[in-house]
Amino acid sequence: MKIVLDILEERISAAMSAVAGRDDCAAIVRPTTDAKFGDYQANGVMALAKQIKTNPRKLAEQVVEKLDISDICEPPEIAGPGFINLRLSSRFLEKIILDVYHHRVPQTMPDGTPFPYPQERFGIDKISNPKTFVVDFSAPNIAKEMHVGHLRSTIIGDCICRTLRFLGHNVIPQNHIGDWGTQFGMLCALYNRKRDKAIKDGKKTFPYLPLTDLETFYKEAKILFDTDEQFAKEAREAVAGLHSGDQIWMSHWQQIVRQTEQHFQEIYIKLGVYGAATNIRGESFYKDMLPDVVDDLQKEGIAEKSDGAVCVFPEGFKNKEGEPLPFIIQKSDGAYLYATTDLAAIRYRVNELKAKRIIYVTDSRQKLHFEMLFAVARKAGWDIKQKIEDGGQKTEFAHVMFGSVLGEDGSPLKTRSGENVKLKDLLDEAIERAKKVVEQKNPELSPEEKEKIAKAVGIGAVKYADFSNNRTSDYVFSFDKMLAMDGNTAPYMQYAYARISSIMEKGKKERVINTEKEISEIITLNLSEPDELDLAKHLIRYGEAIQAAASDYRPNYLTAYLYELAQKFSAFYTNCPVLKAGPEKRPTRLLLCDLTARTIRHGLSELLGIEVVEQM
Repeated sequence: MKIVLDILEERISAAMSAVAGRDDCAAIVRPTTDAKFGDYQANGVMALAKQIKTNPRKLAEQVVEKLDISDICEPPEIAGPGFINLRLSSRFLEKIILDVYHHRVPQTMPDGTPFPYPQERFGIDKISNPKTFVVDFSAPNIAKEMHVGHLRSTIIGDCICRTLRFLGHNVIPQNHIGDWGTQFGMLCALYNRKRDKAIKDGKKTFPYLPLTDLETFYKEAKILFDTDEQFAKEAREAVAGLHSGDQIWMSHWQQIVRQTEQHFQEIYIKLGVYGAATNIRGESFYKDMLPDVVDDLQKEGIAEKSDGAVCVFPEGFKNKEGEPLPFIIQKSDGAYLYATTDLAAIRYRVNELKAKRIIYVTDSRQKLHFEMLFAVARKAGWDIKQKIEDGGQKTEFAHVMFGSVLGEDGSPLKTRSGENVKLKDLLDEAIERAKKVVEQKNPELSPEEKEKIAKAVGIGAVKYADFSNNRTSDYVFSFDKMLAMDGNTAPYMQYAYARISSIMEKGKKERVINTEKEISEIITLNLSEPDELDLAKHLIRYGEAIQAAASDYRPNYLTAYLYELAQKFSAFYTNCPVLKAGPEKRPTRLLLCDLTARTIRHGLSELLGIEVVEQM
C-alpha cells in the first residue's frame, strides 16, 4: 500500500507530464492547512506554467482534464492562479481505513526464523530501495557519568534509528564513546595505585577494583596529575604502556571501560534505548588506523605540516583574520585528535559497513567541526566506496544538530553547584515526581502497578518533552510542564491511549458488546459524521508524518501528528457515542477507536521509545 499523498503526487505529476510533454514535472502535493480548501492541494502547476510560458490557471484546467482520481477524490477544484484542491471521497476513506486496519506483514528474527507475530504497517510499505544508514549518537566518555548533555543525542539518535528501520532501511547504530587518549594514562595510574593499596590492606580486589563513583575517580586523577609530579610520571608511563599494548596497563584500561559501560547500560535500559547499548564502537577501535589516516593524506598532498602540526586546509574555511582555517589531524608532539579518529571512522563506515549515509547526532556547537570533517573526507575521496563491487557509490554525510537543554533561568541546565545535572539523577527525579501524580490520581493501585506506571510516565515525560521541541532549538526543562496531564505531553498521550483501552474493556466487562467480534466481522464502514471523517482522514496520514520525520530527522513531526490525533479522537468521542451507538454505526466507531489506540501505541512505543500503559 502506498500512502495517499504519494499516490496523488504520482498521478497528478503524470497528468502534468502528459499535458506539458516533459518528464520532469512535480505536482508538489501537500495537505491543506484549512479544511475549506479540501484535504490536499497540488501546487506544482504554477512553476510548470512559468517554465513553459503559459497561463497557470489554463494549464491547471488542462491537467485536471487529463487527471483520473475518481477512485480517491471528489472532482478536483481549481483555485486562484492554478492551485488544484482535492477532497477525499468517503467511499475511498471507508475502503482505505479497512486496508490500513488490516495491514500486517510477517516478521523474521535476526537469524531468519519466523517471528510469531506479524508487524503492523498501517498502510505504509517498506521502501523498495533500502539503504544502509550508520547513525552515530550518544557518545559519552569513559570514567565520567552521563549527564543531561547526553540526553538529546541519545534519544534523538535512537528515534532516527527506529524510524528508518520501520521504513525498511538497514540501520547500523554506532555509539562512538570516548575510550582512548592521553587522559587514560592518569586514570590507569590512579586505578593502579588504588588497586595496589587495596591489596596491601588485605581487601579482595580480584579480578578488578570496583569503581563506585566514576565522577569522583576522574576528578581525583585530574587533581593528582596537576599537583603530584610522581603521579604525573606514572601517568605518562601508563600512556606509553597503553600505546605499546602492555598487558597490565591494558588490563586496567579494560576494567575502567567495562565498569563505565555498565553505568551507561543502566541509563540506556531506563531510557529504553537499546541500540546505543549494544553497538558500542569507541575511539579505541580506530587507534591503529590513525597513522595511516595521516600518512595517506600527506601522500595525496592533502595534508601538510604547519607549525609542526599536520593539517588539512579545506577550501572555504577561514578564521576571523581571513586566513585559511586548519583542520588539525596530528599535533606537533605526535598526538592524534578527535578529527583523526573521525576520519578513520568515516573510512571504516564507508568501506567496511558500506554506509550509503552516515548521520552524526550532536549538539550545534560542533557544526564547524563536522563541516570541515565532511569537506576533508570528500577532498580525499573517502566518501566513495573503494571496493569494485560497490560501483564507487558516494556516501552522504549528515550532521543532525540539536540545541541545548536550559534551566528555568534560560541558561544551560546545571546543579546548584554549577555542575552538569547527572542523567541518572534527572531520570530518577522524573520517576519520583510521576509516582506522586499516580498516588494522587489512583491511590487504590497496587505498589507494583504504581511503580510501573510512574516509570513509564516519568521517563516518557522527559523523552516526549524533548521530542516535541524542534531539535535545532534550545528548550527549557520543566518537570511541571512535561508531567502535565493536558497539552502536548507524554502523560496526555499515554492517558489518551489508556482512555481508549478502557472504552474497549468497558464494553467487554459490561457485556454490552463483543468488541473484537464486531470489529472482525466488518466488511464495509459507515463514515458519515464530520468527526468520523475528520478522524479517519488523520489516521491515514500516519505514513506522511513518519516519512517527514525520517527525511528531516525531526521527531517533533511525529509528536505533532500524535497530539493532533489524540485531539481529533477526543472530538470524535465527544460527538459520536461508541458503546451506545446502534448496530449500524457501532462497528465502525469501534474500529476507529481501536485503530487510533494502535496508532498511538505504535508511535509512542515503537518509534519514540515511550512506554504506554493500560491505565493511568
